[in-house]
Amino acid sequence: MIPRSLVPLLLAPLLLLASCVTDTAAEPPTDADGSAAGTASLAAGTEVAAVYDFSGTTIDGAKFEGSSLQGRPAVLWFWAPWCPTCRGQVDGVTALAERHDGEVSVIGVGGLDDAGAIADFAEEHDMGIPHLQDPDGAVWRHFGITAQSAYVVLDADGVVVAEGSLGDEELAAEVAELVG
Repeated sequence: MIPRSLVPLLLAPLLLLASCVTDTAAEPPTDADGSAAGTASLAAGTEVAAVYDFSGTTIDGAKFEGSSLQGRPAVLWFWAPWCPTCRGQVDGVTALAERHDGEVSVIGVGGLDDAGAIADFAEEHDMGIPHLQDPDGAVWRHFGITAQSAYVVLDADGVVVAEGSLGDEELAAEVAELVG
């Protein structure tokens, strides 16, 4: 039997982990039908060029154009600064970016928080990749992302070959297959 005084200590880590998945107040907006707002640009049958039709701002304040990703594979990692799962993925994303430097563009897209918290997370975890500040969720909506942590893997032609919650090994295998 667990002493009553230890119950809060045992439940705290579970609540923290659950917050990565269940914080609906911080999720990007949805349309009236419940679908992610702004996802029409990537609907089935849409031209591949629409995948690159987005822009953002890096944590350094520079303009980022999605079209800069054209011509080689890309991995977009959608994260939130308060998410423990995202923090746990830093090493895997860093290793992936280092392993495929010059072959694959790896871009972090921080959201679900304000620009300051996003910049603080990116600076704290110097990963050697560009990070976009997406506090209003525009890039997240463009790709239909509704929860962190998620990936979108594009081939060199802009075709989405993998998306969603991927483990380090699954992500590495997808990228390895793209670069041959």
